[in-house]
Amino acid sequence: MRALESILVGKGYVDPGTVEEIIQTYETKVGPRNGAQVVAKAWTDPEFKALLLRDATTAIATLGFGGRGGEHMVAVENTAEVHNVIVCTLCSCYPWVVLGLPPAWYKSAAYRSRVVIRPREVLSEFGVSLPPETTVRVWDSTAETRYMVIPRRPTGTEGWDEEALAAIVSRDSMVGTGLVSLPESLS
Repeated sequence: MRALESILVGKGYVDPGTVEEIIQTYETKVGPRNGAQVVAKAWTDPEFKALLLRDATTAIATLGFGGRGGEHMVAVENTAEVHNVIVCTLCSCYPWVVLGLPPAWYKSAAYRSRVVIRPREVLSEFGVSLPPETTVRVWDSTAETRYMVIPRRPTGTEGWDEEALAAIVSRDSMVGTGLVSLPESLS
């Protein structure tokens, strides 16, 4: 990407300021940080969580997040009984507004096909081992509907504020291919 950017800027096809503005947008205005704030709010505010599960688009908008890839959102919650994982089997539909740019593995044909057929096997490859009694649900994002997972809140985070909680939420946990865990210094 850097080489391509250098060539395009060097030839005058792309303004370097524009490139920097786009990078800053995805680093600070959209992306996993937004989703982590949504999750932390859901973990600490039962009314917000209820709205998020009922109408994710509206709930997310109350936090000031909306737009590209977030026009129609659905939030699904991981519990001890159910683990949710997100995929787009056709291409790479992804909720940019709360998760940022999709990772390469999310767009890969291997992930898109295998997670539907063998979700436990794929999750295991991501380091997610679930008890046999936990049901795995796979949600297929489309151009019209994008999903995000509300991961399980780790034990030991009672009393944490939203900022501290958001800091432990990862993009992968909001896709369902990761779990939220306490930093090693606290576990």
